[in-house]
This record gives sequence, structure tokens and C-alpha cells, in this order.
Amino acid sequence: MADKPDTGEIASFNKAKLKTTKTQKDTLLTKETTEQEKRSGSS
Repeated sequence: MADKPDTGEIASFNKAKLKTTKTQKDTLLTKETTEQEKRSGSS
């Protein structure tokens, strides 16, 4: 059927060619930080 996706490329995908990336964890702002930003006019 034409409704099924072609998975031929997925089967031959080489994971070794992927580049590694560094990720950063986002931290939540504290109440003090948000108050400082409100006072300074930053968004």
C-alpha cells in the first residue's frame, strides 16, 4: 500500500556519521532574578 512510509533509508542509516553536540541544562529563574529583570526593563 502507498500509505506505509519507505523505511529503506532508515535501515541503511549510519549512526557513526552523526556529530556529537554539547547540551546545556536550562535552569529556572529565581524570584530575585525575575524581580531584577523587571526593574532593569529586560525581558
